[in-house]
Amino acid sequence: MSLANGFLPINMDEVHALGLEQLDFVYVSGDAYVDHPSFGHAIITRLLQSHGYSVGIIAQPDWKNEESIAVLGRPRLGFLVSSGNMDSMVNHYYVSKKHRESDAYTPGGAAYKRPDHATAVYGNLVRKKYKDIPIIIGGIEASLRRMAHYDYWSDSFKRSILLDSQADLISYGMGEKSIIEIADALNSGIAVRDITFVAGTVYKTKDLSGLYDYELLPSYDAMRADKALYAKSFKVQYDNTDAFNGKVLAEPYPNGLYVVQNVPQTPLTMQEMDDVYGLPYQRTYHPSYEAAGGVPAISEIKFSLISNRGCFGGCNFCALTFHQGRTIQVRSHESIIEEAQQITEDKDFKGYIHDVGGPTANFRQPSCKKQLTAGVCKHRQCLFPKPCANLEVDHSDYLSLLRKLRALPHVKKVFIRSGIRFDYLMLDKDNTFFRELVEHHVSGQLKVAPEHICDAVLSKMGKPENAVYEAFTEKYRRFNQKIGKNQFLVPYLMSSHPGSALKEAVELAEYLRDIGYMPEQVQDFYPTPSTMSTVMYYTGINPVDMKKVYVCKNPHEKAMQRALIQYRNPKNYDLVLEALKAAGREDLIGFDKKCLIRPRRLAGERPVSEKNNIRGIAKTRTGKKSSVKKPPKKKTIRNTHKKKG
Repeated sequence: MSLANGFLPINMDEVHALGLEQLDFVYVSGDAYVDHPSFGHAIITRLLQSHGYSVGIIAQPDWKNEESIAVLGRPRLGFLVSSGNMDSMVNHYYVSKKHRESDAYTPGGAAYKRPDHATAVYGNLVRKKYKDIPIIIGGIEASLRRMAHYDYWSDSFKRSILLDSQADLISYGMGEKSIIEIADALNSGIAVRDITFVAGTVYKTKDLSGLYDYELLPSYDAMRADKALYAKSFKVQYDNTDAFNGKVLAEPYPNGLYVVQNVPQTPLTMQEMDDVYGLPYQRTYHPSYEAAGGVPAISEIKFSLISNRGCFGGCNFCALTFHQGRTIQVRSHESIIEEAQQITEDKDFKGYIHDVGGPTANFRQPSCKKQLTAGVCKHRQCLFPKPCANLEVDHSDYLSLLRKLRALPHVKKVFIRSGIRFDYLMLDKDNTFFRELVEHHVSGQLKVAPEHICDAVLSKMGKPENAVYEAFTEKYRRFNQKIGKNQFLVPYLMSSHPGSALKEAVELAEYLRDIGYMPEQVQDFYPTPSTMSTVMYYTGINPVDMKKVYVCKNPHEKAMQRALIQYRNPKNYDLVLEALKAAGREDLIGFDKKCLIRPRRLAGERPVSEKNNIRGIAKTRTGKKSSVKKPPKKKTIRNTHKKKG
C-alpha cells in the first residue's frame, strides 16, 4: 500500500491514512528518502511491500533524541537499520580525515545529518527505546563490517558491527532474498534468536553444535594481538564469498560468544533482477525535501540505467567481492528498455541517457559457465595476474542492448560512464563493440582506471600489468582517428597504495611526463573496511601470499606521492622537490626535457616564473604532441654608443 503521493509513510498520520494502526517494519536510513532503485532502502522496502508487508521509513533521525526513532511507533515485526548508500565514515571524511563539507544524500546537500558509525548508533538508539524488538541491520556499512575489521578513522581493530549495534541479525550483500526469508520467519512466529538458517545473514550464538562443515576463524582477541592472524582470517573470508562453494564461518569472541556468517544468498536470476527493478518506484526524492532544494544525489542517477551487478574484476582495493560477489547478474533487455522509456517521459529529460552499466559496465555475463553451478574459483582470479583460460569474452549482448537504447524515440545519445574494464575489452577478438563505444557512447572523454603504471604496485592492486593499458590507449587512439573524432582518455590514478614507495611514485610521474598528462584529480588510497588492500595497509602483509608489503602511512610521504602525480602544479613544487631528493632522483631536477621540475634560482638569478615552471609536453585530443608555449623573451636594449679611442 502506498499513499496518494506514491511514497511509503514517514509519519503516523500517513500510516493512519493507509488504514493501518501499526506497521510490520520500520526502516531507519542514514540517507534521505529517495524512492529510486539506486538506493538500497528503496529496493528493500518496495520488495517487502510487494510481499504483503507494510513498511514505513524514518530517514536521518536525530540520533541525539530517542523519540526520533519512535515517530512511526513500534513495528509489529521489527526495525531495519542502514547507514545509507555509503559507509557513514566514507560519507563524512576525506582520506585525510578532514570532514566533508557536504552530503549528496541529504536534502540540500547539508552535512552532519547522520552520525559517525551510523548503523551502530541507530541500532543502539532503537534498542534503548524498544528493549526487545528484533533489529536487522544491512546496507554497505553493515555488510563490510560484518566480521572483525580494521577501522581507518579510529586506527583500531573493531568487533563485528553486529555486536556494537546491539542488532540481532545482519542481512549482508544486496539482501533481497535474505530479507524476505527473515520477514517470513518473523511473521510465522519464529523468534529472531532462532533465525540462524538464512543464507546471506550473520547472527550471534554461544552454541555451534548445530553447524556442520564450517570453518572456525581466529578469535577477535587473538587477531587484535597478532595482525598476521587477521590477514589469514581475511583470506579465508575472501575465499568464502561465493554462494555455491562458500562455507559457514564462525568468529569467536570473549565469554563463549560466536559471530556466525552463513553462506551468501544465491545470485538473482534474470527474472528476479527484472522483478526487483520493476517495482513501483517513484524514481525521485520525497516531496517533503523540495523546500530544501531536493537531494543532490538524484542528479547522478536520475537518467542512468543499472544493467548488472557483481564483478569478477577482483581489484584488491574494491569491496565489491565482499558485498555483491563475483558472479555477474543481469537484467533483461526488456526490463531495461521499459525503464528507459519511463526516463524519456520525464519532463526534465533532454535526450541523454547518462549511463548504462553497473560496477563494471561491460560485464553482462558470468566469466565462465561453471560459475552458475560450481561457483567462482576460490584460489584464483578471472583476469589477474593473467586472464583465465576458461574466461569467456563476449560483448555482443551489451552491444545489442545499447543499439536498442539508441534507437528509442527521444533518445539523442546513450553514454557509458560506469567503469569499462579495459583489459577484458582488449581480449575481445571482435572489435565491433570497441568501435561503437568510441563512435556512440563517449561524451568527449572516456574514464578508465589503470590506477598505476608500475607493475610492482599493480600486482598489489590486483590490476593487469601496464603493457595492457598501453595497448588499450593505442587502440583507442586509432579508433578515434579512423572515425575522425578527438576524444580524451581520462585515467584514474591512485597514490600511496600498499606497495608504492617514493620510487614507484616517481616512476608514475615520469610516465605522466612522457605522455604529457597531468590529472586534475588524484585519489589517495583510502583504506575502507574489508578490502584486501585495507588489510595490507593495516597489517603490512599481503593476505594472498602472507609476504610483507611496504605501506605508506606517514601523512607527509602520502602528500609527496600525491604531489608527484601533479608535479606540474606550482603549488606542489616544494613537495616534489623534497620527494625527488628523498628518492635519490635529483637527476629529475634541472633544465633537461626529461626533468620534472627546475632547480630553485641561484643567488642573483632572475626568479623562474610559475609559468616557466610548468614545463612539459601536452597532448592534443588527436594524440599529437604539441609544445606548451613559453612566454616571449624580453627584448634587451643594446648599447649602441661606440667606444672612445
